Amino acid sequence: MSDGRKAITLFAAYSFRYEISKVQVYGLILAVYNWQINTKMIRIIALFVFLMLGFASCAQRTDKIQIGAERLDLLLPKLKDKKIALLVNQSSVVGNTHLVDTLLALNINVVKIFSPEHGFRGNAPDGEIIKDAVDEKTGLPIVSLYGSAKKPSAQSLEDIDIVLFDIQDVGVRFFTFVSSLYHLMEACGENNKAVMVLDRPNPHGGYVDGPVLKPEFESFVGFGEIPIVHGMTIGEMAKLIVGEKWLKNGVTCQLEVIPMKNYTHAKPYVLPIKPSPNLPTQNAVLWYPSLCLFEGTVISVGRGTLTPFEIIGNPELKDNYSFSFTPVRIDSMSKYPPHENKTCYGLDLRNIKPEPKITLKYLIEFYNNYPDKDKFFIPYFDKLAGNDVLKEQIKSGMNEEEIKLTWQPELNTFKKKRSKYLLYN
Repeated sequence: MSDGRKAITLFAAYSFRYEISKVQVYGLILAVYNWQINTKMIRIIALFVFLMLGFASCAQRTDKIQIGAERLDLLLPKLKDKKIALLVNQSSVVGNTHLVDTLLALNINVVKIFSPEHGFRGNAPDGEIIKDAVDEKTGLPIVSLYGSAKKPSAQSLEDIDIVLFDIQDVGVRFFTFVSSLYHLMEACGENNKAVMVLDRPNPHGGYVDGPVLKPEFESFVGFGEIPIVHGMTIGEMAKLIVGEKWLKNGVTCQLEVIPMKNYTHAKPYVLPIKPSPNLPTQNAVLWYPSLCLFEGTVISVGRGTLTPFEIIGNPELKDNYSFSFTPVRIDSMSKYPPHENKTCYGLDLRNIKPEPKITLKYLIEFYNNYPDKDKFFIPYFDKLAGNDVLKEQIKSGMNEEEIKLTWQPELNTFKKKRSKYLLYN
């Protein structure tokens, strides 16, 4: 073997070790084998090899997160000769390509798509009923899991072997995608079908906070004895559901998680695609655990504006706040926003970065400022809080520190339980 070709072989070996693109490898090999090998060329190749290894080392040190859907080396062998369904939405992308298109291009037998709240393309407003359909691009049938049923039927699972779940969660109990996963696992367990979760980062993965849900307050915006912020990835949550035997009637689910690479719970993560129509920015995602509690009150969280979950207000607070906004109908986000076409007065949080914790100070402040306190809370609040205690604590005049101290015993119990299912440092 010539020195030039030895250099190429060395480069190829290191490129795979450092995960340099195969396109770069094959391009260089092709170029060198078509060129006349000489001393000058060997020097050029050697320089190129060392430059690329330097870039590779830098890339290695950045520890870029590789999500589960990108780990095709782990995923594809498990899908060979299987009939596949996917529970996915607009966030289910590999690079810039949707997972469905990626698998079809690799000749994986994708049979159907299950769609959660907001639909397969993620453009349906919050709470809008999703109907069964056919995807125009691929011709695949779409079975809604946010319509008359939240759980796949036995009939819809008959013609498949594995259901892949690949949706960007935000790590908050009342964000409904984790409930969709729970119902999927239950249905697959009942019908002897496998579930494979392609893991993704949790933007709230670095902390655990909030009241733990009481069983009598379970709903589609909360199941299981978990706090508002659980600090787990969707894959870890799936393992907890199976491990703690939370599926009804003693059902077990054949579960496999395709883990991420280079992810830790302490690593900040900016979502590349908005996870739902009313969480359009990273700041909204970060405020969501604290501000969503306002959805159980008469206070608007900015639905009907372009900055939901970054502003809060109510028409009755004109004497308390100078900042104002007017919710209007936005078909792709909120068709029926609270206080539609009424000027709301409150706070603008767009330039305030929230700390990694749940804050109650705005909830307490707005309750104290609202003129008719008997009407401040609505019944939905208890579902979001996961108990009927939090609103009574606020009504009684307890401050934030006092309230959060009452959460600690159950939070400590959950953290101990959670530790058994963590996949990442």
